[in-house]
Amino acid sequence: MTSSAPTAFDRGHTDDLMTFLAASPSPYHAVANAAARLEKAGFRQVEETDAWDGTSGGKYVLRGGAIIAWYVPEGAAPHTPFRIVGAHTDSPNLRVKPQPDMGAHGWRQVAVEIYGGPLLNSWLDRDLGLAGRLSLRDGTTRLVNIDRPLLRVPQLAIHMDRAIYEKGLQLDKQKHMQPIWGLGDSVGEGDLIAFLEEESGLSTGEVTGWDLMTHALEAPAYLGRDHELLAGPRMDNLLSVHAGTAALASVSARDGLPYIPVLAAFDHEENGSQADTGADGPLLGSVLERSVFARGGSYEDRARAFAGTVCLSSDTGHAVHPNYAERHDPTHHPRAGGGPILKVNANQRYATDGSGRAVFAAACERAGVPWQTFVSSNSMPCGTTIGPITAARHGIRTVDIGVAILSMHSARELCAADDPYLLANALVAFLES
Repeated sequence: MTSSAPTAFDRGHTDDLMTFLAASPSPYHAVANAAARLEKAGFRQVEETDAWDGTSGGKYVLRGGAIIAWYVPEGAAPHTPFRIVGAHTDSPNLRVKPQPDMGAHGWRQVAVEIYGGPLLNSWLDRDLGLAGRLSLRDGTTRLVNIDRPLLRVPQLAIHMDRAIYEKGLQLDKQKHMQPIWGLGDSVGEGDLIAFLEEESGLSTGEVTGWDLMTHALEAPAYLGRDHELLAGPRMDNLLSVHAGTAALASVSARDGLPYIPVLAAFDHEENGSQADTGADGPLLGSVLERSVFARGGSYEDRARAFAGTVCLSSDTGHAVHPNYAERHDPTHHPRAGGGPILKVNANQRYATDGSGRAVFAAACERAGVPWQTFVSSNSMPCGTTIGPITAARHGIRTVDIGVAILSMHSARELCAADDPYLLANALVAFLES
């Protein structure tokens, strides 16, 4: 399942991924960093409220924690199909509630809500920062990142929970997951936001809304005797966002592209994608249609373009776990370091079919990248991705792929250090061919 074709990215891509992960503690930071990288490659931002033109070149749209970027080759026809890399920018974590100030028994705390499906135990006894987006009184927004030890969710001492050895750790999402950030017998309403205003250089009362979340502070790092492994936060799914951004920037410098390459990185995948910035919203369809119409196309051209379009929905998947191998399908054991995985589910939790498999296999062969297949055990229903949503909402042929990792939805996940750049090489071959 491999060839000897040259690759575009090497271990330096993984080094850069580590930088991207550390600089992207929230979806809003992730899309800002992706946009900055695309700007360096010659892309320019277009506003959804402006009229669009049909000029060639790289363009992108930002909306909240989502980015859609595309490159129109010189001479592209209105009915030219798209090649899309889809991904998502959000990760499971703890998110600040509308009334964040709370506390008890001499401890000051921040009220948080569980977002997505995190492994709760992985957030215990970690030094946590706070990041996200502040909405200001004048209608603008400001990114904020307190990237130092600020919060901690303390675990109960073993002396007060001896039964943990028999029944395992039991965590109540409401009672046990509220982090501490100080001492005091009284909790002042507005203290957290006042602190963030001061940290951001804003005036008191300037912040009227917020979208804030915790993040683990340990930096991404190579792991193991030979640095064969990569440990870091938010690899589900910033690993794919980073690979897609790098691939799009790479192919935009090439002539004669037969397709219009696209990066579609959505927010809110971890809680169902039903948002204006989610894959189940109208954003992708709107951008693609407007691109067709801006180049003088008709509804017929739009239909032709969509009919020839293919999307690779790239999201992390499950490497076979050495301590829980029985949880995996006995004939499908994706290995870390074995290259990207093709995800298949007959019940359409993944959108891959036989023709999609052929597209992915051809891209990997051209890139010289090995690949593997993931199928869940029949007794262990699998998760899902933006893939089936994209296929059903837009009528676009979609293939689910990704990188195999361990500790998915943990505050710190694990993959093979070479798999990120193998994925990026496969995405380049897919976008340019």
